[in-house]
Amino acid sequence: MTRREISDAARRTVAACLTAAVAFGAAGCAHDSGRPPALVERHAPARDDGPPLPAGASVEHFGEHTANPQSTDNLIGSLRPDGRTARERIPGIVERGRLIVGVDQSLFLLSFRDPQSGQLRGFEVELAREFARDIFGDPDRVEFRFLESDQRRDAIANGQVDMVLRSTSITEERQETMAFSVPYLRAQMRLLVQKESGIAGPADLGGRTVCVADGSTGLEHARADAEGATLLKTRNWSDCLVALQQNQADAILADDTMLSGIAAQDDFTEIVGEPLTREYYGAAMAQPEDAADESDEAAGLIRQVNETLRRVTTDGTWQRLYDRWFGPYLPAQSPPPAIYREEEAQ
Repeated sequence: MTRREISDAARRTVAACLTAAVAFGAAGCAHDSGRPPALVERHAPARDDGPPLPAGASVEHFGEHTANPQSTDNLIGSLRPDGRTARERIPGIVERGRLIVGVDQSLFLLSFRDPQSGQLRGFEVELAREFARDIFGDPDRVEFRFLESDQRRDAIANGQVDMVLRSTSITEERQETMAFSVPYLRAQMRLLVQKESGIAGPADLGGRTVCVADGSTGLEHARADAEGATLLKTRNWSDCLVALQQNQADAILADDTMLSGIAAQDDFTEIVGEPLTREYYGAAMAQPEDAADESDEAAGLIRQVNETLRRVTTDGTWQRLYDRWFGPYLPAQSPPPAIYREEEAQ
């Protein structure tokens, strides 16, 4: 996708959201419509009688909660693909006839609803369709369910979805409750601010307000690194953009893959500072009871997903998707390395 095509798509989402904002307000537009929020004119910082915070948002002061660093150094490798077919690995899903995937509906470039076509689009949406293609021979046999950041773990545990493709970083803590595919995307934690804000990095955040999505790795990094700042916690990243545009936040702390989509919607913003961390996104799934048991469908799904990821990284599909969605905004990237765990030969 060219920069012009992405800009046109962003303008369409902006126009749709502006129309909705007249009736419902900017915050309602960002959360309820699932469309990227609208551009707004810059004014002086919001007063006490300014617009309300996005629905479900809360405020936390630096030091109020101890940071829980999200380690990505000693990760467990994923399960290696085997020689079985999809029907042998995941007969239940094949019999059902569709793959159920939890996604966001407002992360521009990653997973968002196009207001013109009404269709979900983005890197993660197209990746989900590749999984369905290899399972059913039909990329459209996938059902998308919308999740907030803090709903991912429960949705998997309760069986509401087969997997989550929602910019989920692979961390040691998350691997205690969820299983992951091999990585499908690299990301770096950075800051997004208004141009000429005077903020060049975390050292400039004292006395300012930083927006993060509740339940994200960005929240833990803000608790650790945004010394002296006030943290605004929202239900999703689109609400952070609304808060930034309404002068309720001075910066957004998130992965550059998400920030690039936000910046694509708002020419008044820019990504600043050196990367704080490097993380990898993986498809999150239920943990298998016995990975060595071929009848364990949770293990079978992990192997099936990794089979598709191996295909798309070798046949050029992954590179085409990355260049289409992120090429105009992020540095060139090749597929992340596939890291598998050691398994005993069967």
